[in-house]
Amino acid sequence: MAANEIFRPVRSTPNQISHTFGEHFSFPLQPPSLSPQSECPPSKRLEKLGALKWDKVVHGNQTWRLITCIWLHAGVIHLLANMLSLIFIGIRLEQQFGFSTLSVPFCSGSVLSSLFIQRSISVGASGALFGLLGAMLSELLTNWTIYTNKAAALITLTVIIVINLAVRILPHVDNFAHIGGFLTGFLLGFVLLLRPQFGWVGRKHLPASARVTSKHKAYQYLFLVIAMVLLIVGFTMGLVMLFRGENGHDHCSWCHYLSCVPTSKWHCGN
Repeated sequence: MAANEIFRPVRSTPNQISHTFGEHFSFPLQPPSLSPQSECPPSKRLEKLGALKWDKVVHGNQTWRLITCIWLHAGVIHLLANMLSLIFIGIRLEQQFGFSTLSVPFCSGSVLSSLFIQRSISVGASGALFGLLGAMLSELLTNWTIYTNKAAALITLTVIIVINLAVRILPHVDNFAHIGGFLTGFLLGFVLLLRPQFGWVGRKHLPASARVTSKHKAYQYLFLVIAMVLLIVGFTMGLVMLFRGENGHDHCSWCHYLSCVPTSKWHCGN
């Protein structure tokens, strides 16, 4: 695959058991040569519209690109794949917790992407979708006692997460946005998606001796505190490193394998 060739999005196939999300694409900075079949807009156009670009964020005081890149897509197929993923993931969570709550983990993943993807631009909402997936996992863990068939749900969700992260180790796919989005959403789920423990809502109709005295269990508060600390420390360190112009690869020599694994069929380049 030539260095200036735009990676063509591949249609994702969502279903109830295993779900593959739309990709978060990164593009080379040099102007690409578009093939007649390509549905990707030129990288320069995406850059003007607000794609994530490291030097613009760090040296151009354009921090807003950390958010605007989520709303840009590499083409119609890329957009449709992410919208299908959002329908499968977001509807249930939004019905249960509300739009305002879900909008926080949805805006995640761009900081880690900026630390590791510095020679390309990046667009797509799949990092945010992985944030929702991470929130689903932490919501299951922190509200563990109110669920039935929780072991099966945990195993299924874990398998889906591992598969979706594993298939992202392709060239021109920004897996750092996926990983950053997932980790952020996972921690935010412990903070934002707590449910009252079983028996709290109907406690007024129970005998005094049978009433629960606390809205949440102790382990829920413990998860909340740990998650808050990790979020504050993680974002603080990430933003400090980003605006100091540091490259994440200088601190993690093997991390490039998290985003692309070279094979005989393709190379990862820079």
